[in-house]
Formats: sequence, structure tokens, C-alpha cells
Amino acid sequence: MLKTLWQIHRIGVVTEPAPAADAQLLAQAQLAAQIRARLGRALCIRHVDAGSCNGCELEIHALNNPLYNLEGQGVRFVASPRHADVLLVTGPVSRNMAAALRSTYEATPAPKLVVALGDCGCTGGVFAASSAVLGPVARVIPVDLSVPGCPPEPSRILQAILSLLARAGP
Repeated sequence: MLKTLWQIHRIGVVTEPAPAADAQLLAQAQLAAQIRARLGRALCIRHVDAGSCNGCELEIHALNNPLYNLEGQGVRFVASPRHADVLLVTGPVSRNMAAALRSTYEATPAPKLVVALGDCGCTGGVFAASSAVLGPVARVIPVDLSVPGCPPEPSRILQAILSLLARAGP
């Protein structure tokens, strides 16, 4: 052991220099700081599945993986609409979910922002002609932002949420 320590002392550190800071990590840190400066806390999102095929939900779940690190950027999903700043609604609104969506909207404190996600949430998508569907989210509750795509990519969802936050102002 002493021989190994003496060799380390004699030769010194023989490694590569540390890499430069990643620009994406710096941007994420600035984004988190911007959200906290604007809200004083994390941006809280309540997701409501109003009758989707779960394609959009898979992309929403991808936002929580290490690549997008949504939670690390100051955005988190909450279980109660009473704690939410944004309602993220996926799917066309089915007849069975219309009342639940309205009561979730009413339970969300003002100022409430609503995002209709995916083609189904924006226009009714392939389910628009079904008798079990009332149509897009905008027919049931007011929508502030629509994010088209079937399903939209996680980066597009994140961009939309942040643009909505920027439009909402301080």
C-alpha cells in the first residue's frame, strides 16, 4: 500500500482535464431559475386524460426521464387540481369524462391555464366522429394553448408549456 501511495505521489495525477460545462445543463439551470423567479416555486401541472389512446401519456411520462429531467427544471406533476397552475388535457373529451373535466377545471385556482395536448385534444382527432366523444377539449373548457401532434414529442410539450408560462407574464 505504501509503495502505491509513494508512486502516486512521485508521478502525480495522470488523467484528462475535466470537460467544459454542457450548454444544455446550463440552459436547464437558467430555465429552473426563471420558473422559480416567476412563480417563487415549481410550476405545478395536473394531467387529465379525457379519453385518449395513451400515446400522449407515454410522451408526458418521457418528460420525467433523465434526458428531459422535468422535475429538475422546476416543473412537476401534482395529484390535485387545487395545487395546479396548468391543466394538461389529453385525448378527445368522452361523454363519461366531461363532468370530471369540468369539475377539475373549476377546482383549479385562478389564474388557471389549460393546454390541450395532441391531435385528439386539439381537434378530436380520429375519434371526432364517434358518438362516445363530445369533441376537442375547447368544447368543454376554455383552452389557452393547443399542442398538435399524434403524439407530440416531449421536447415540443415542454416548449409549449414554457411558452404558455412566458405569455402568462409575471
